[in-house]
Amino acid sequence: MSGSRQDASETTRGVELSTAEEAVTEELRRARATETRRPDFFIVGHAKCGTTALYSMLKAHPQVYMPSVKEPEFLSRAPEHYAHRASLPPKRLPDTLERYLALFEGAAPGQLAGEASTEYLRTLSTARRIAELQPDARIIAMFREPTSFLRSLHLQLLQVGVETEPDFERAIALEDERRQGRRIPRDCAWPPALLYSEHIRYRDQLRQYHEYFGRERVLALIYDDFLADNTAVVRQVLRFLDVDDSFEIEATKANPTLRVRSQRGERLLNAVSVGKGPVSRSVKRTLKTVLPERARRHAKRAAIHMVIETEPKPPAEEFMATLRRRYEAEVVAASEDLGRNLVSLWGYDDLP
Repeated sequence: MSGSRQDASETTRGVELSTAEEAVTEELRRARATETRRPDFFIVGHAKCGTTALYSMLKAHPQVYMPSVKEPEFLSRAPEHYAHRASLPPKRLPDTLERYLALFEGAAPGQLAGEASTEYLRTLSTARRIAELQPDARIIAMFREPTSFLRSLHLQLLQVGVETEPDFERAIALEDERRQGRRIPRDCAWPPALLYSEHIRYRDQLRQYHEYFGRERVLALIYDDFLADNTAVVRQVLRFLDVDDSFEIEATKANPTLRVRSQRGERLLNAVSVGKGPVSRSVKRTLKTVLPERARRHAKRAAIHMVIETEPKPPAEEFMATLRRRYEAEVVAASEDLGRNLVSLWGYDDLP
């Protein structure tokens, strides 16, 4: 029996699970035994590697069903974490297995159902959970040169308010303190994301999926290829999923890398845009009184551009070189596992 079809209970032999994790495992197994629609494939990440663009392009294919909620994250979250993350607007993340599986009820007969959650690659318990729910799943992972990935991730976390340290080098240096629960922003909704080195465990992240699904059901993509020709990469994905790869799909650009010019201004803009407090309500009422809807939309776009959307300032070259040396072993290991010379592709064969 192939690794991809091996019963999930066999693949977890010898793994000591907590009581809470055993309960999650049992619930996933019960769902697998029913006729409930389950996802057939998973885009597992990483973030800032084109997963959003890939999700959007696959969603346009008539033989593929992707739920409106991108990154439901359900299979990577600890039970006690559900309520906190699910309460954050505007994602409304599913907080029960029933609500998670309801995301796929709209899939028509003959369609493949899939989802895209970037946490599924970073969190090393997720492969086992996916295998419990859908042992024949196909897995799509996306990898990017480590320092470029982390820099882009840092900028994104700044933009959404998870990170508050605007200096990339200082943010990396804070990791040890944050691992001990210190120096975490007060309103941070995703503390694990601030442990930047935890994202760069390419060998372990890839091998967990090879272990549970076999290499034939795991497609590892490289961000450089997707950036150069995302239409060609999407056709590669369609062939991997065994659906029609001749269907014309419009190319979609990945999310741009932005820098928060003013975090104070960004927080004010966010409060006005999606906040529910008295200040937000007061400002919204005032704007509605003095501006028509079209003018309000124009003003908001202008404010976003002024406050948030500016070209990022590059970090110091010496620091980036130090960071590249730190992750050299991961790049070498990923090259070996994927059978591709990422060392040369990403410039790790000429480190100072």
